[in-house]
Amino acid sequence: MNVQLHSPQQTATPIEAEYRRRTKRSRELFERAEKVIPGGNSRHSVYWEPYPLFISRAAGTKLIDADNNEYLDLTYNYTAMVHGHAYPPILEAVEIARGTGWAANCEQMIDVAEQLTNRVESVDQVRFTNSGTEAAMAALQVARTLTGRHKILMPRYGYHGALHEHESGTFDHPGPATFVAEYNNLESFEAVLQEHGHEIAAVFAEPVLGSAGIVPAESEFIRGLRNAAQRAGALFVVDEVIAFRLSTGGFQKTLDVTPDLTMFGKLIGGGFPVGALGGRKDLMDVFDPADLKAFHSGTFNANPVTMAAGAASIRDLTTDRIDRMHALAARLETGARQAAARLDLPFEVSRVGSLLNFFFQKEQPESNMNREDLAVMNQFHLSCLNHGLFIARRGLAVMCTLMDESITDEAAQRLSAAMTDLAHQI
Repeated sequence: MNVQLHSPQQTATPIEAEYRRRTKRSRELFERAEKVIPGGNSRHSVYWEPYPLFISRAAGTKLIDADNNEYLDLTYNYTAMVHGHAYPPILEAVEIARGTGWAANCEQMIDVAEQLTNRVESVDQVRFTNSGTEAAMAALQVARTLTGRHKILMPRYGYHGALHEHESGTFDHPGPATFVAEYNNLESFEAVLQEHGHEIAAVFAEPVLGSAGIVPAESEFIRGLRNAAQRAGALFVVDEVIAFRLSTGGFQKTLDVTPDLTMFGKLIGGGFPVGALGGRKDLMDVFDPADLKAFHSGTFNANPVTMAAGAASIRDLTTDRIDRMHALAARLETGARQAAARLDLPFEVSRVGSLLNFFFQKEQPESNMNREDLAVMNQFHLSCLNHGLFIARRGLAVMCTLMDESITDEAAQRLSAAMTDLAHQI
């Protein structure tokens, strides 16, 4: 299919015109925000043209925007709200947290740490932060302290947060401290380690590439990568910030790999800012004040609200609920594929468990950064919003534990309606 869409300089497409009609208050708020916030936002992943939505409230599986439009959410804040919005057990836990923070410990942090160490075999101890980015920073701090080396190796197009070293790999612009290699290509990593292993403190890898488009690691690749890192004297860090939702033991359990360090985030905060680094005791001991080797602190680390919410979130993420989300995601994938086939749209879905990514091209690209369907995807995203379905601009969709067959079928119907409008326009 030869796809042509209007450029931003041309007249708005019918899909964009409908989006503008429905979201006048969001446009007003965005214009106000642009005056005091660079680009009108503080988070590039939630910006889109012609302007992003402003959400006013959320509950369960629904979002309500500033114009009072309702959306069925399929992002749940990029996988963070695994139990949906305003999940009652989390709200109850937060209400009895008895404060928002103090310059001392809270009992709730022990609960979260115990749950993580009980679930994830490779983790003996946990250190808390306020984001996945900070968890990656802590991992690098451990690795640099223990190895005396400075550089990292990571997959091209991987994502481990906003630290410069990791962004260099994400955007395929290797910096002075960053080497990159091809995901699921062990020889590519081994070649870098053979030449530069003496410089590399840590090898980072997601068990499922998230922002690149939901790409699962092959078991042999990630186990081989762990062994290659060990031979080179580098620490092996697995990033479970997104993938932890896929198994009670993390996706590392599914892949049968044992990392030195594990990064956590998103769902372990129950909807509040969070990150964590876990690992073997001999590695995590660098943070022990009794024999301090690496200083690590933060005003909001392990604050009682986040820890109370996180404890409830992890506790309620059972194997049965995980399996049910996986089945519902498969159901949504089937519905989306059938709709695309009926409309003769080029279409592909990458799915791992409860995570999906949609593409309007015949094959999945290496990364969301070099896909061929960006213009189509931008219009499809707006079309989904016009039909009350909230997906990520890059095509990411996820399940939450509150969803059932009827909600999933409703999502599939809205996807179909959005595809119909797209097919009429291109």
